Amino acid sequence: MKKDKKSTSAKVVKKLAPALVPEEGKFDLIKTINEDDEVENLSEESDVEVEYQPSKLKKQKQGDFDSGFKFVSSVSEYNHDTWDDLMKFVKKKNRGKVDDKIANVIKGRSGKNAEVLNGDDEVDPDSYNAEIDLSDDELKHDTMRTKEKKGRKREVSENDGKVEIEDEDEEQQDFFEEAGGNEEISSFYQMNLSRPLMKAIGFLGYIYPTPIQAATIPIALMGRDVCGCAATGTGKTAAYMLPTLERLLYKPSAAQAVTRVLVLVPTRELGAQVYQVTKQLTQYTSIEVGIAIGGLDVKAQEAVLRTNPDIVIATPGRLIDHIKNTPSFSLDSIEVLILDEADRMLDEYFAEQMKEIIQSCSKSRQTMLFSATMTDQVKDLAAVSLSKPVKVFVNNNQTVAFNLRQEFIRIRESRDADREPILAALICRTFHDHCMVFVQTKKTAHRLRILLGLLGVKAGELHGDLTQSQRLESLKQFKDEQIDVLVATDVAARGLDISGVKTVINFVMPATMEHYIHRVGRTARAGKAGVSVSLAGELERKIVKDIIKNAVNPVKNRIIPNEIVEKYRKKVQALEEEIENVLQEEHAEKLLRQTEQQLSKTENKLKGISNGPSREWFQNSHERHQEKERLSIKTDEEKVEKKKQNKNKRKRGGDDSEDEFDPIKYQQEKKQKVAKKAKAEAAKTPKQLAKERALQELTKVSMVQAKLSKIKSRPSRVTATEDEKEPAKGGKQFKQKKRSRFERDLTDVSKKGVKKLRYDATKKQKMDKFDKKKMSNMKMSADKFRNKKGLNKQNKGKSFGPRKGKR
Repeated sequence: MKKDKKSTSAKVVKKLAPALVPEEGKFDLIKTINEDDEVENLSEESDVEVEYQPSKLKKQKQGDFDSGFKFVSSVSEYNHDTWDDLMKFVKKKNRGKVDDKIANVIKGRSGKNAEVLNGDDEVDPDSYNAEIDLSDDELKHDTMRTKEKKGRKREVSENDGKVEIEDEDEEQQDFFEEAGGNEEISSFYQMNLSRPLMKAIGFLGYIYPTPIQAATIPIALMGRDVCGCAATGTGKTAAYMLPTLERLLYKPSAAQAVTRVLVLVPTRELGAQVYQVTKQLTQYTSIEVGIAIGGLDVKAQEAVLRTNPDIVIATPGRLIDHIKNTPSFSLDSIEVLILDEADRMLDEYFAEQMKEIIQSCSKSRQTMLFSATMTDQVKDLAAVSLSKPVKVFVNNNQTVAFNLRQEFIRIRESRDADREPILAALICRTFHDHCMVFVQTKKTAHRLRILLGLLGVKAGELHGDLTQSQRLESLKQFKDEQIDVLVATDVAARGLDISGVKTVINFVMPATMEHYIHRVGRTARAGKAGVSVSLAGELERKIVKDIIKNAVNPVKNRIIPNEIVEKYRKKVQALEEEIENVLQEEHAEKLLRQTEQQLSKTENKLKGISNGPSREWFQNSHERHQEKERLSIKTDEEKVEKKKQNKNKRKRGGDDSEDEFDPIKYQQEKKQKVAKKAKAEAAKTPKQLAKERALQELTKVSMVQAKLSKIKSRPSRVTATEDEKEPAKGGKQFKQKKRSRFERDLTDVSKKGVKKLRYDATKKQKMDKFDKKKMSNMKMSADKFRNKKGLNKQNKGKSFGPRKGKR
């Protein structure tokens, strides 16, 4: 047997020998490259560039192992879901889903539309939410060009995760106290946290504290007020929640349950996210957490707030509603007040509400204020609400993440109608999943969600026209990877931490650079890579120039081939009728729902069933109307139209005259206007309609920019500063002008002077209150009363005014 094996191996070697022998003039040795030799460039396209080019969506096998799988220690831990805790506050309503309507439209799709959308391929009527099948011509690569900065290059230095202190004025240096270095803290075990919290930290997978956490937690554990500034995605929620929970565990409340911690957030989605994180951190403790955000069931929230949970997470409007209308709930016992995303809350929409809440809180409290940008409004709020704060400045939110790849697609003049085809091409060809699309208006977000659904993309939407249950459901589906694309307005641009977002697409450029940074901050979080693609027209060139100027890495210019844009333009035009059918069906459902609500209200009135007492607010109706008018960003034409509509409303209790409102005539005129408008819309081409939709988006952006510039041009807070002593020509200083005592007190900005001013103001308030009580039943001036009682010690024995007997 051995001889047979040797003989067969020898035969194989003889047969393969000619192939192993090199041809004439060739050697099997690697040639050395000389300096003068030309080397062929075989790496024109790197793997990184190929990754962001069109490709077919890979199907995941059912047998693939989930990399995020973890073993748990108990059945209760396995069944525990913080989302279930949140959904008990949601008011469930039976509503038709958009997905069902889109699926019905796809099933009834005509052969002509199917041919345009799918080419020569056969159409499966049950193919909704199936994988998108791309043809070979759609896989053509996009052209990439690098946009270089113009002008002198400036060096950009990274802070390497170290905490820096921002340069402040003399006034700021007096008010804020600098935070100490945190280089030694590299683990949560060095912070002396309790065992339940350390167990929860391990459950969440936290390994090393981020710079804002390492700087904030030790200071907050000492009970000091904190003013933190860090970019989005740096872990601010755990930075303020961990020391707060440690305080509650170290110093438990008395036998009676009281609310000790209040967390204020600007948006409902951020409030839901903070609630979930807090529930995860408190899962091994007995600390109770409540939530009071808009859109959720008021009765369920009232039932929880009556039990006085230890921590309440709230939005400003709903919190004021509960303060005024929920019995046994107040903010008198608040020990820790946390203001998250303070720059967003100090926006015009929440300014008055924030003042009301801070005045309702306990004076002896610890306050922690966190903001992504340190504006003048934030500094003013810190000066009012914080006491001897420590400022922790990690990095201001003025630049995008270092590992973010920024791309722009130029929309040529008079080509704004191509925005929808370009967006569809980007999502269907290149960015298949884990993608967020930001738009300016709610109407556009809903239309794009229907358009992408009809193209076979698993899409969802997130904006203010949805109910809170629908908003939370869209967010949950996107986090659980049940949908691939989330179309959202700026509601989702702040604070939301959605792991795994790969791409952010801007349908139109945002109003300011700050808004852009917050939008693209949804990706490239916690050291991961991400891509942002922005569609920019001629009207948006200014903000694009600012972005390129401030960019750390080179910015890419993506150019989609014209034939691809033309193909998707035809697809969008073919879908116009189907989109209109879905919108009309939804409109009919909305009218039916409104009619049912009106009927139920009328029935309750006839039966004598009241809807309960009216809820109070801290402003009267006139003040609310004035604030609404001041905050509106409507055009002058829209305001005039609204005034006309108000005039045409029915006058109740008026006299019978010729000028009285005629409802029949009003309805006829209204129908005529609607018919005239529909006729004019039908006469327009699809290209004109698409251009109008894009221009409406840009108009809304310009209105927001005009409002922000108007706010910026308002006179700022007047502050007094000391004049600098200018040296004379001969080297000697000028003699300081002799000032009166009043001038010296007015311009004294030292710490001692500010304290004296506050002391005098507090003393004056106390004396005024005392005078009001004593003078309630006396007809005597305040000064005379105080002199008579000997309360004005500095004026004791002095006489004021002319003496009696003299004129």
